[in-house]
Amino acid sequence: MQNNQHMQNNQKEMNFIDRMASRFSLQGFIFAITLTFFLVSILFPFYWMVASSFKTRAEIGGRSPVYVPSALRTEAYQELFDPGNPSFQNFGVNIWNTIKVSVPTAVIAVILAVLGSYAIARLKFKGKNLMVNAILVVYLFPGILLIIPLFSMLARIGDTIGFDVQDNLGVLVFTYLAQTLPVALYMLTNYFRTIPDEIEQAALIDGCSRLEVIWRITLPLAVPALVSVAIYTLMIAWNEFLYAFVFLNSHELFTMPIKINTIWNDPSPRPHVVMAASTIMTVPIMVLFLSLEKYLAEGLSAGGVKG
Repeated sequence: MQNNQHMQNNQKEMNFIDRMASRFSLQGFIFAITLTFFLVSILFPFYWMVASSFKTRAEIGGRSPVYVPSALRTEAYQELFDPGNPSFQNFGVNIWNTIKVSVPTAVIAVILAVLGSYAIARLKFKGKNLMVNAILVVYLFPGILLIIPLFSMLARIGDTIGFDVQDNLGVLVFTYLAQTLPVALYMLTNYFRTIPDEIEQAALIDGCSRLEVIWRITLPLAVPALVSVAIYTLMIAWNEFLYAFVFLNSHELFTMPIKINTIWNDPSPRPHVVMAASTIMTVPIMVLFLSLEKYLAEGLSAGGVKG
C-alpha cells in the first residue's frame, strides 16, 4: 500500500516536472535571457540617472558605486527651481525655451510634410523622382555638415530683412526643420502610398476638392503616421544640442541640453544637479512615447487600409 502511494507521488512529481519542462523550451529560455539583457541594459541607465539625482557628491564620486541613495534628497531639484537657493539655475526658463522650439517644429514639420508627401504620393509632375531622391540625399547628410551653410544663409537673409540670427528661437526652429522635414516627408510619403487611391477618387467624383479629400479622408486614415512623425520630430528638437549651442548665446534663451552642458562645465561640478536636470528632460518624452505607443507602432509598420 505504501509502495503504491510512493509510486503515485513520484508520478505526480514527474508529471509536474514534465509540465514545467514542456513550458520552458530552449528557444524560450534563450529568448528570456536575451530579453532580460536588453531590458536591464535599457532600464538600468535610466534608474542610475534618477537615483543619482537624489545622491550626494560623495555617493556619486566614491570609489565604490552606490546603487541606492541613502535618502531622497531634493537639493539638486531645489537648485534647479528654488529661487531662494544660492546656486539657483532657473531651469524652468530652459524648459519653456525647449517647449517653444520643439512644439512649433513638430507642428510645422507635420503640416509641411502632409502637403509635400501627399503631392509626391498622389500627383504627377515633372521632377517628382528627382525630388524624392533629393529628400533622401538631404536626410543622409549629418547635421554638422549643414550647420555652416545654414548659418551663412540665414545670416545673409537676416542682414537683408533685418533680424538677428543668433539668440533667435524662431531661427532655431527653422534650422530644426532642415533636419526633421526630410525624414517627415519620407515617412508620410510611404504611408500615403498605402492608402487606396480609389477612396479619394470616389470623393473627388462626389464633388470634393483636393484639399477636402486630404482633410476628410486622407488625414483620418493617416493618424498613426501623423502621430509618429510628430513624436519623432518633437524628440529631435527636444534633445537637439549642436544647433542650439551655435545659435544661442544668451543664458535666458538656452534650451535644456545647453543648460545641462553649462551646469556640467561649471568650475564646481555638481553631477547630482546634472542628473536631476537630465531626469526632468527625459521623463516627459518617455511618458509621451509610452502613452502614444499604439499610434507609433501602427504609423511605423502598418498600412493605411482601414475597414
